[in-house]
Amino acid sequence: MTKTLTSPTVTSGAAGSRLALLDVLRGTAILGTLMTNVWVFTGPGAEWGILQNGTGGSAFGSLPAAAESLFRLLADGKFLSMLTILFGVGLAIQFDSAARRGQPWPGRYRRRALFLFAEGTLHFVLVFAWDVLMGYAVTAMLVAWLLTRSDRARRRVMWWAAGLHISLMGVLTTALVAINGDEAGGKEGGSGVSRQVVDLYAHGSYLDQISFRLENAVALRLEPVLSFGLLVFLFLLGVRLFRAGAFGSDETGRRIRARMLGWGLGLGVPLTAVIALAGEDYFLLSRYCAAPLTAVGYIGLIGAVVDRIPRPGAFMTGVTSVGRTALSGYVLQNVLCVLVSYGIGLGLADRLGETARPWWVMGLWAAVCTILMVGSTLWLRRFSHGPLESVQKWALRR
Repeated sequence: MTKTLTSPTVTSGAAGSRLALLDVLRGTAILGTLMTNVWVFTGPGAEWGILQNGTGGSAFGSLPAAAESLFRLLADGKFLSMLTILFGVGLAIQFDSAARRGQPWPGRYRRRALFLFAEGTLHFVLVFAWDVLMGYAVTAMLVAWLLTRSDRARRRVMWWAAGLHISLMGVLTTALVAINGDEAGGKEGGSGVSRQVVDLYAHGSYLDQISFRLENAVALRLEPVLSFGLLVFLFLLGVRLFRAGAFGSDETGRRIRARMLGWGLGLGVPLTAVIALAGEDYFLLSRYCAAPLTAVGYIGLIGAVVDRIPRPGAFMTGVTSVGRTALSGYVLQNVLCVLVSYGIGLGLADRLGETARPWWVMGLWAAVCTILMVGSTLWLRRFSHGPLESVQKWALRR
């Protein structure tokens, strides 16, 4: 159902103005998600290896192992949750823009969401199995409709979604602990990634990899299905934070971000540490329960840092540019990692293997981040939108 809007809702900042902090947060979230995904590209079996061998995190037994574990722990699920919150913020901004113009809602936004789903599908098939765009598109359709409902209705959906999600993660974690406990008692040794899948990504052709993703699409698309409740909650949380003024440069925004910093890190960091010590069987609780709390603290922390920077330097400009070209940056960073890691490109994941791990993986992340920051900054000197953002705008106008 489409509803005609006649007045805008309360927004963070002046109507129609661009909030600079949001671009910094988006850029940080894009670069931060790569902190997690880079281990997927460079691990044995790549995308499928996560399902067969878990996250593959190391213990703190040596300096390389400690560095990898800390690197993973800082990022896993945190920046993805931040990106999800910011997607909800973007949806609220588009809703308010439609309201100011007196346009129907969801109206044209349906086409935007469908186009995003198509982009995500192509990204999944051609580039990366753990795409987030498809899940965002489906969630956006539901939340776009919820924006036409009352604030009370949205609060109900928001907290019901959170409750159901936490319950589901608890049930799945209990099942994993029980299953892995039985397997540990019945046989020695852990199950690794099959040699066939390792060879596919190390030496197989590009068409073979596409075919593999399509054949195993159901398993590879489980994450957005299992975390759908979390997606809905974080989208609606982004809407509430935006309307409360959390991203503004005024005193209200700074006060809210200070509370986000205190509560998010105060609860999220200890909870993450406890779950990490409990073992890998509890990774669902870490990635999908503790990480969103920490992400709220990250937003507050980044906001506090930005508030104390009088003039943005080259680094801040680069991160902001990535945020303004977020869709292009997200896809490009995955394409670059494919070309560097898989056998269809340089094949460094197989050639370097464990010998230079984790240092070369961290170096790859830093190099790709540098390329994105420099490239997006240069691009925006000539164009007002990123490449894929421009394609999207052109297609929707057509």
